[in-house]
Amino acid sequence: MGNDLDAPLGLSAAKRPIWARIPFGIIGLSLIGLVGAVIGVWLVFMRDPEGGEPHAVVRLDRAKTGIAKSDVAVAEPPRPAEETPPPGTPHGAARPAQQGLVEVTPAPDAGLEPVPAHRVPEAVEGQPLSTAPIARVSEKTRWGLLPRIASDGSRPLDVYARPVPRLPQSTPRVVLIVGGLGISQTSTQEALRVLGPDVTLAFAPYGASLDRWVQKARADGHELLLQVPMEPFDYPDNDPGPQTLIASAPTEANTDRLMTLLGRLTNYVGVINYMGARYTADPAALGATLNELTRRGLMFVDDGSSSRSTGESSARAARTPFARADVVIDEIARDEAIQARLTQLEQVARTKGVAVGTATALPISLRNLQTWIKALEARGLVLVPVSAVARQG
Repeated sequence: MGNDLDAPLGLSAAKRPIWARIPFGIIGLSLIGLVGAVIGVWLVFMRDPEGGEPHAVVRLDRAKTGIAKSDVAVAEPPRPAEETPPPGTPHGAARPAQQGLVEVTPAPDAGLEPVPAHRVPEAVEGQPLSTAPIARVSEKTRWGLLPRIASDGSRPLDVYARPVPRLPQSTPRVVLIVGGLGISQTSTQEALRVLGPDVTLAFAPYGASLDRWVQKARADGHELLLQVPMEPFDYPDNDPGPQTLIASAPTEANTDRLMTLLGRLTNYVGVINYMGARYTADPAALGATLNELTRRGLMFVDDGSSSRSTGESSARAARTPFARADVVIDEIARDEAIQARLTQLEQVARTKGVAVGTATALPISLRNLQTWIKALEARGLVLVPVSAVARQG
């Protein structure tokens, strides 16, 4: 309660204006406390829309990586005119080549039995490859359009393989797989521009408009793989991305994630691991995944990045067509290092008759690969797609 000692000189407490008697300080502190309480409740109870999916933000230094900020963008390649769906067709809807597909939700262990090896690819050398899914080796499911073995035993591996000419047995063959496509518009366009059709392309499952990129790559004659993210030893600090297959997860959970990934694109002959040193070192986890790939008529390619991988033995047990990379070409992204790895790849091909190399669509890698491919035939080696060297399970 105020008194005359608190009042301004010459003005008693009773004669002060009403606004002068309002406790603004107390009201201000109360409002601050109320706002703080509201923020605290929001932080505690609001759901994180990215909760449960570890993620990381990486600062790209062009001086060190050769990747410009413009290289990381949503991919929007031009849609081939003959593949343009009718107006109003929603994303993921069936194209004309998909008509007649039946909506099913297959049980993980049902049907899709493996078929005998060494089937002849349907495409004829010199003819264009299919740019849309082929109905008899596709099925509509709750995960999207998935590959399957046809009733006549044809596998997606057979139907979507790029044919190769008959070669003398003594001709050294080289498989070149370039991955990381479909995310960066710049690098994907450049890869399609400079890499010939005998180079196998591996698409990441995270890009936008992947169906358009697939159509463009297939129209150019490329055989395709799907990159499947698998758990590395330092996960989640090193995170391959959403839907990563985890070694300690239940088989059903990994199968569901695998189906989600397989539904992201079409017209591929198999999958290749992305990271995955821990996952590929676990024969039980990897074996369950390879069993599913076998039932769906796909091959598995080990990218060669881990010496502890059980890929070959697990593929043999699951009867999965298999190939393993002998050389990771751009593990060190410098000109001299890449050129040394390409020389090593040639030596392996001459020694073993066939060699498999993997690379990423970095500008420095594409530049070196383009130069190397141009002179390859003159040195007596031939590029072939990965399906041509698959070891049958």
